[in-house]
Amino acid sequence: MRHPFKQLWPFPQLWLVSDARNDAVLERALRRLPRGAGFIFRHYHLEPDARRARWRQLVAIARARGLVTILAASPALARRWGADGSYGPAAGHGLFRLATAHSLREIGRANRARADGVLLSPVYPTRSHPDAAALGPVRFRLLAARARMPVIALGGMDRRGARRLGPACWAAIDGLS
Repeated sequence: MRHPFKQLWPFPQLWLVSDARNDAVLERALRRLPRGAGFIFRHYHLEPDARRARWRQLVAIARARGLVTILAASPALARRWGADGSYGPAAGHGLFRLATAHSLREIGRANRARADGVLLSPVYPTRSHPDAAALGPVRFRLLAARARMPVIALGGMDRRGARRLGPACWAAIDGLS
């Protein structure tokens, strides 16, 4: 059964990903995103009660701006918290699901799990994973071509990097905040 979300909204082309590094500027960054963009709330650094309180603060802004809200958690927790979808391993059913991938094998897992979108990273060198080998535009495109769902470029992304990829969905932590 398809979730109603899939019928109501086009797939967002731009995604803001939360992190401890950009927490202090998230309110401003959310207000600057265009209507229909996506917001992925991670905040793994917070204890559960503080994480839920921060989610409530930010999701109020995101909803007022018409943003898609995704919680980095199980689909069950995302549903309980009122998120539009979940982010993480490509498992679970019911809500809109974003999977993560760094390789062809993980793209295959996302395909088999029938994820609704996949974040493929790192496209470029990134502060969050300084020792990780970047895919670069060519390898990104080759891997993205194997996905059966929209692919979101992540890792060292900003507007200039997104333009170098051509028409692609993209997400950023620092590049949008």
